Amino acid sequence: MKKKQRLTGAERRIQLMEIGRSVFASKGYEATSIEEVAQQAGVSKPIVYEHFGAKEGLYAAIVDRELEDLVARVSTSIAQGTPRQRFEDAVLAFMAYVKEEPAGFAVLTRDSPTAAARRGLTRVIDDLAQRVSDVFRSEFERAGYPPKVAPIYANALVGMVTQVGHWWAAEGKAFSTENVARHVAALGWMGLRHLPKDPAAPGAKREPRRRS
Repeated sequence: MKKKQRLTGAERRIQLMEIGRSVFASKGYEATSIEEVAQQAGVSKPIVYEHFGAKEGLYAAIVDRELEDLVARVSTSIAQGTPRQRFEDAVLAFMAYVKEEPAGFAVLTRDSPTAAARRGLTRVIDDLAQRVSDVFRSEFERAGYPPKVAPIYANALVGMVTQVGHWWAAEGKAFSTENVARHVAALGWMGLRHLPKDPAAPGAKREPRRRS
């Protein structure tokens, strides 16, 4: 009988994260136990503790890896092309992640540990917007807009796309991700295309244009 090959430390860590991701996605943080993760991995609980310290450590490692994957996809998509192409590609990259990594997206959009006091969906918006804000800032500066307001638009656009992804995963699969991405990109792009450099308050009087 062939002896089962023993996993290296790195391989075991990846295995535990894959299993943990599946369990967290289906049950949520509170209902997930280290015992179940260990049992599915075929190891003892101390092995899981050795790699991650506690359940929250395992959860944090999984969330960080998913965020890195999501941010890498979006960042790559906005690296080249016209402004509109980059925006549309970013939305499509996000929707592709939702479709291809349903367990990962489920972890990100379910409740996070109570100690964090924030929902996973909120963390996605915060972290993703923060990591791509430099791209927004440079584009704003290049277009003549005040770069300090870039985080406002980064959070607004990422929040919009994240919520649409959450809706698609729950009940919108009758639409293809490509179709959804085109609609979301069109909405966002029209807003950016006509973005005033200094938005006036509703009802505020605008200075009359000077005739040349």
